[in-house]
Amino acid sequence: MQRRSFCLGALGASLMLNTRARAAETYPSRAVRIIVPYAAGGGPDIMARQFGPKLTATLGQAVVIENKVGAGGVLAAQYAAQAPADGYTALLGSNSHLIQKALQPSLMFDPVNDFVPVTLIATSPTVLVVAANSPYRTVQDLIAALRARPGELNFASGGIGSGAHLGGATFVSLLKAKAVHVPFKGSVEIPISLTRGDTDFAFTIAGTAIPQVKGGSLRALAVSSRDPMPQLPGIPTLHEVLHSDLAIQEFWFGFWLPRKSPAKAVGKLYSATTAALKDASIKSMFEAAGSRAVQSDSPEDFAAFVRSEYQKWAEIIKLAGISVG
Repeated sequence: MQRRSFCLGALGASLMLNTRARAAETYPSRAVRIIVPYAAGGGPDIMARQFGPKLTATLGQAVVIENKVGAGGVLAAQYAAQAPADGYTALLGSNSHLIQKALQPSLMFDPVNDFVPVTLIATSPTVLVVAANSPYRTVQDLIAALRARPGELNFASGGIGSGAHLGGATFVSLLKAKAVHVPFKGSVEIPISLTRGDTDFAFTIAGTAIPQVKGGSLRALAVSSRDPMPQLPGIPTLHEVLHSDLAIQEFWFGFWLPRKSPAKAVGKLYSATTAALKDASIKSMFEAAGSRAVQSDSPEDFAAFVRSEYQKWAEIIKLAGISVG
């Protein structure tokens, strides 16, 4: 009896191991979660949800978008970094995570070492915006007001170290002017604060700004891209206004997996993502929202890009004098 039980137990264990081995060989065998560190309805969230169905098709499994908002993307990054390294939880990583770490070295995640970069998916500049009924009709109007009334105007952001914060701080710093930073809990609150008159100007990610500008609630004054944006004809770049490379601030998004994720999962997610990015409808949707579909040459190429970006944004933070204290 004991021998028979032992044999049955050994057989069961063997079958279980074989089943696990087969499951490990097949990726993905269930839904993949994409953790989005932005509130529902914001530009990056909309981009992720537009991309989700195409990635579902190329990956062969459902892609589920899950929003985890807070602390400028830190909460989402910490959550994703601690997820099982099995390829089924990915983070929509961005330079915002590099910025937060450069600002707060003690944060309990490392954007360079806690993740395996998979690929870029999009880049997007910010747009300097004011309310549609603002007295500032051009960027020169706003610059004149900042210089004439030091410390009286304010600018909104989605939190300390966010893209909107860096854009505003850099802008004011390059002008040698003064303005009050008003951080909110998330970027979706920025347009509301502008239209209510609570804040005077803001640097909003293009995916959020363009629909608001075209809808008539906000007015665009300038863009942070190197070149003018075709979606906002006639709007100058800050680079041509301020004559500084620091005014060029394009934000990017890409997929990261937790460190030690299987190479097979990294490769499969990379190939599925790059295949989806080649779809003409995705490119059109991204461009309509102010983003540009971009893919890395390889996961290794993206990893090198992330490392170089970390150094770049740390230097911008230092030059703009931004701190969390």
